[in-house]
Amino acid sequence: MSVKEKSTVSRTASKEERRSQLIEATIRSIASHGLSDTTMATVAREAGLSQGIINLHFETKEKLLLCTLERVVDEYQNRWEAALEAAGPNPAEGLAALVRVDFHPSVCDRNKLAVWFSFWGESRARPTYRTLCAARDQGYDRALLRLCQTLVQEGGYRTIDPPTAARGLAALTEGLWLDMLLSPRAMSRKHALHVSMSYLSHLFPKHFQNAEEVRAAS
Repeated sequence: MSVKEKSTVSRTASKEERRSQLIEATIRSIASHGLSDTTMATVAREAGLSQGIINLHFETKEKLLLCTLERVVDEYQNRWEAALEAAGPNPAEGLAALVRVDFHPSVCDRNKLAVWFSFWGESRARPTYRTLCAARDQGYDRALLRLCQTLVQEGGYRTIDPPTAARGLAALTEGLWLDMLLSPRAMSRKHALHVSMSYLSHLFPKHFQNAEEVRAAS
């Protein structure tokens, strides 16, 4: 595509295409500069557009940041809900599906991980951020707890407390995300997925029976 053609496409982009372009640029800016140092100027540079275009679509930096967080939250929620539905009624398959989503390339993209941790870090001081992050956590946590409760009942795991098991898995996932963000060479998606599936095999050995099954699921 020639420079002239690219310019024409840029000028004729629809409102939704332009907003999406600016949100993606905001994600890259947050990953590069952090949340507090992301400005209209850094986003404009990432997008290759003028600040006036950003003002036209989002008016303020705060609105742009909120829309960016909403995009990341919605993408994650849509992905895990679809995976859970596709897994069907089997609780072990459902739990494995949730774990696989957590280490899917679109979720474990380092820029998006940086966005998650940046907003989480600000959520105590920003009620709006806290509300959006909590909505993400609550829906996922309810699904996780329900699956753990069902597995405990089915397997007769009398020594396992479902809330503790669910919280442990969620905490493990978040810790592995942080490892992937800070030390990508030491912690790959594949390794992180294997660690999580191994955790499930120890918790629910009747449902995740052996190492071969864990490797197959990962």
